[in-house]
Amino acid sequence: MKISLATLDMAGTTVADDGLVERAFTEAIAAVGVSTSDDRFPVMLDHVRRTMGQSKIVVFRAILSEAEARQANSAFEAAYSRLVGAGLCEPIPGAEQAIKSLQAAGIQVALTTGFSRPTQDAILAALGWQSLPDIALTPSDAGRGRPYPDMILTAALRLGISDVRSIAAVGDTPSDILSGLRSGASVSAGVLTGATTRAEFEEAGATHILDSVRDLPDLLS
Repeated sequence: MKISLATLDMAGTTVADDGLVERAFTEAIAAVGVSTSDDRFPVMLDHVRRTMGQSKIVVFRAILSEAEARQANSAFEAAYSRLVGAGLCEPIPGAEQAIKSLQAAGIQVALTTGFSRPTQDAILAALGWQSLPDIALTPSDAGRGRPYPDMILTAALRLGISDVRSIAAVGDTPSDILSGLRSGASVSAGVLTGATTRAEFEEAGATHILDSVRDLPDLLS
């Protein structure tokens, strides 16, 4: 089936992360009294690494009380936005051209993220990508974030996609793969520009594994 929509993750997939999530997490967790020397810190950091791609408030709720999770999430968003504003945000090489190539081929593009709307907007503004995707979505726009399929299905509804099998979902984490598979997308592809290995993508059930999102136009052509 011809692909008519590509949903692409941001950090690690179309946007280089370079450790920004972990840096922002370290600041966020310190805001609720957990320093890097705290015995709890390694376990919490490991959880953050294992849940990359998921909604950040959900990640914090798994390791903190509700009040602390909300405080940490606000601190995380502020820290990440500040790092982005300081110029520490770059696209994955070839990502912008890949998006434009998909659109030139008649494939609509949605950018999805586990970040909040203000943080996503800050990233798009830093890259000059405000008008690049056909739609940009956050968990709050869809109801739930990854590994649920809500953002993919919301993109399909808003962009008038009539068959979920015409969707290609792409990301750099197992959560991205699970989200794509749950949505019914015929392509749920992993990219190796994040922290996930080829073996981990295979275990997650990825339909395809790409070196980078820049290889996606060739896959879908």
